[in-house]
Amino acid sequence: MCLSGAVRDAETCAGLSEALAEPLPGTAAVARGWLCLEQPGPWGRNAVAESRLDPELGQELTARAEAHGLRVQLIRHPARKTPQPRRRVLLANTHPRHCWLRAADVEDPAELLDLDFAGIAAGEHGGFGHPATEPVLLVCTNGRRDQCCALRGRALAGALSDQYGEQVWETSHTGGHRFAPAAVLLPTGYTYGRLGVPEAQAVLSAALAGKVALEHCRGRSTWSQPAQAAELALREQLSEHLVDAVVVEDDEDGAVRVGHQDGRRWLVEVRQDELDPPRPNSCGKEPARPVARTVTGISLLRTDRRENPPQRG
Repeated sequence: MCLSGAVRDAETCAGLSEALAEPLPGTAAVARGWLCLEQPGPWGRNAVAESRLDPELGQELTARAEAHGLRVQLIRHPARKTPQPRRRVLLANTHPRHCWLRAADVEDPAELLDLDFAGIAAGEHGGFGHPATEPVLLVCTNGRRDQCCALRGRALAGALSDQYGEQVWETSHTGGHRFAPAAVLLPTGYTYGRLGVPEAQAVLSAALAGKVALEHCRGRSTWSQPAQAAELALREQLSEHLVDAVVVEDDEDGAVRVGHQDGRRWLVEVRQDELDPPRPNSCGKEPARPVARTVTGISLLRTDRRENPPQRG
């Protein structure tokens, strides 16, 4: 398939993805929880193993987290130019039934080995740190992994830093270089792509009000990628923005059952297709065909609304 002149002129993976109008829904990394450790200094391609963090500690944290569906990220603040004696740690569970964000400052990152990773995945924070009262946006800036995140991500994080302080952090690879600037919102795990400053401001403003900004949203990391697309499509149909109003209840072979907290249930059908033409999913990689997740039907299963249902956002 021949590419248009505009597409041929796109020299980066993010530019090409945008020129080809690659869909965002259903492309977020899958993780029920996030463990984020402040690590100043340079990051390599595999940041947890290739930074000034003890690589054995990084590998052990990653192994324990991944065994329970959690993800480990390195973070650094755009405004901090010198290392601090204590490092910020952010810990989140993203599931709607027990969504929380905790923050702590540690002297020794090895303290994190004492965490109960199984408990975190189940929604129990074990009293770690203290509740974080404001949402946090993690912007991928892992330049050794991809130049789009370095250029686009750092520009976005820097532009937001003065206004939002410690609500905005740079982070290591989150998945989806070609959607840069890419960001993850905690505690919900909603993931975004192609963010500009106004869009990022809208994401944080909505989150502070307990709502989801649907524009530029790739999905909630809690769910599988087909379920991410299903949830977003249903939210769009209902104009539902309240964060925890919609829950994925079952997900099997493209049939996703989604429930609303007012008692309604839907079956959402999702088709997965490989896209043409092939394109690199990261700068410098060989072209490949990404998968798009398209909602083909939304069927109401139950209408037993409860009394005094919550208002929609």
